[in-house]
Amino acid sequence: MGTNGVGALALFLAASAAVCGGDAKDALNDPTRVDADFAVQGEYLGDVALAEGKAKTGVQVIARGDARFHAVFYPGGLPGDGWAKGQPKIEADGTTVEGVTTFATPTFVAKIRDQVMKLADPAGQALGELKRILRESPTLGLKPPEGAVVLFDGTSTDQFENGRMSDEKLLKEGTTSKLKFQDATFHIEFRLPYMPKASGQGRGNSGCYFQARYEVQILDSFGLEGRDNEAGGIYSVGAPLVNMCYPPLSWQTYDVEFTAARWENGRKVKNARLTVRHNGVVVQNDIEADHATTASPWKEGPEPGPLYLQDHGNPVRFRNIWVLPKK
Repeated sequence: MGTNGVGALALFLAASAAVCGGDAKDALNDPTRVDADFAVQGEYLGDVALAEGKAKTGVQVIARGDARFHAVFYPGGLPGDGWAKGQPKIEADGTTVEGVTTFATPTFVAKIRDQVMKLADPAGQALGELKRILRESPTLGLKPPEGAVVLFDGTSTDQFENGRMSDEKLLKEGTTSKLKFQDATFHIEFRLPYMPKASGQGRGNSGCYFQARYEVQILDSFGLEGRDNEAGGIYSVGAPLVNMCYPPLSWQTYDVEFTAARWENGRKVKNARLTVRHNGVVVQNDIEADHATTASPWKEGPEPGPLYLQDHGNPVRFRNIWVLPKK
């Protein structure tokens, strides 16, 4: 975890001067062409004064477009860093007026200016100050171990069927690895597009299908509940233990231990199993996948299968993908 307010502010200033043009989908992945809301959305962390003393508090601010926002306040810290799924939280809507973004609740008012959030009680008494931070996955840039097969490193798409590379040397969604596998360890880095006016399954949707059968969902579910059809979920099988989704245009990681289903005489005798780390945090712990995902291109079977990166109409980007087959 670290702060980088200067860098984010630079992106905002660059965006203010940018001249829009080119492909609309490319713009969703271009941090120099974001709107002013981009510099407000994100994660905030600091201490807040309570009756029993100061307490660490995290906030996730989600851009909804046209200077509208939704904020989720997490007592104890951010998801995966002090706050656990099921603990209390507070949510509020807010808007930006003359450079100040305001959220009001019955017990406090929060105002953001220049990437600093200040909280006060209804009488105006200061409660605390939270700063915008940019978290980074501890496995970002993880190098492939000995024996691993590099599927994508930005040099070519030779390891993928119908692989397409962006001008930034990133792998585009909608491609299938030529390599097929059984049990294996995967490292996948992905970036969600900035789509503030989209919602639900229309906001940064893709998916990693292991053996082209079992999907770990990719979605801009930053600040959401954390369901099986959101980031870190095994689609239609299980919700993540905690929603570790970072804000759009942040690089994120999936580190997955995949164990293939076992078959004897054409009959499945053991289900596939997955352990998933999202941004370094275990969100699926040795979970059984008792069926293939509905949208999977391959039916369940004993044959090894590829890694499929779904095209769901949104420009999700990938880099640093490797797989370590298990003997």
